[in-house]
Amino acid sequence: MIVTIKDVAKRANVAPSTVSRVIANSPRISEQTKKRVREVMEELGYYPNFQARSLAAKSTQAIGVIMPNSADHAFQNPFFPEVLRGISKNAHANKYGIYLSTGSTEDEIYADVTSMVQGRRVDGVILLYSRINDKAMKFLQETNFPFSVVGRPYENEERITYVDNDNIFITKQITNYLIELGHRSIAFVGGSLDFVVTIDRLNGYKQALNEAGIPFNKDYLVHEEFIKENGRKAIESLMSLKNPPTALVTQDDLIAYEMISHLEDMNIKVPDDMSIVSFNNLMLSEHSKPPLTSIDISIYQLGFEATNCLLEKIKMPETLPKRITIPTKFIERKSCKGT
Repeated sequence: MIVTIKDVAKRANVAPSTVSRVIANSPRISEQTKKRVREVMEELGYYPNFQARSLAAKSTQAIGVIMPNSADHAFQNPFFPEVLRGISKNAHANKYGIYLSTGSTEDEIYADVTSMVQGRRVDGVILLYSRINDKAMKFLQETNFPFSVVGRPYENEERITYVDNDNIFITKQITNYLIELGHRSIAFVGGSLDFVVTIDRLNGYKQALNEAGIPFNKDYLVHEEFIKENGRKAIESLMSLKNPPTALVTQDDLIAYEMISHLEDMNIKVPDDMSIVSFNNLMLSEHSKPPLTSIDISIYQLGFEATNCLLEKIKMPETLPKRITIPTKFIERKSCKGT
């Protein structure tokens, strides 16, 4: 037998409208009455129909979270569980649930986003990536649906709320670190140029080289697609160059781990023969062999602040777009050595 709101009201000796206000945590109801009604709800096993309530209130109390590729693939990268931890912590504190996209291609992701918006399944959306000419982002803009982005938008950034690190600056910083150690043959490894984070980091790398009077060598640029296809072959192609690199700037710690493993198989020692720096400062980086020098980009905080921005946009639609820059920290360990 299904317990209704009327059953709770009768047992608690209050009006059904009072039970509704208790569920909504209305300040108009005394704490004593709230306590009595909640005790009766628990005793009878009554669970509010939040779906029906959300339709009445025109709110779902849920936010959509969109990853750049399928959940199976994304969760292999510790970045995503950590950024989701920041999102869920903030969402839970504000009594919001999370609706996660599982699209594995750009078209599937777009279909997920349009379905969320048109089906009114969520009150707002967080994009966990910024891609060039992204259809989902364009759709959210055109429909004026509340959304925020983890990452700098490629276009119209002044009209979009986003949270990001200063990727140009931090990559310039990490490349300068290698230059100050005496390295002049520095490769940039990993990352897809479809994503703005890679473009910004590549620009920071190039700026550091340019200011140090080191010519940019396109042979030192290794794309993510090559690494996914054959990581061993990617590093072998670098090391077979007439003037092989003595240092690597890798797109994230996972790629750095892979490069270290392949180099070890080739009897190239890190840091004695090759220095490596990276991004994300994953928990394993402290315990890798050697411990990895990395930029801590405050992944949790990226997710937490993106949720703050979205909830503000949901509650106050006229809020002006914001750009939030999350500070980073350079963590020096033992994966680098002077020439």
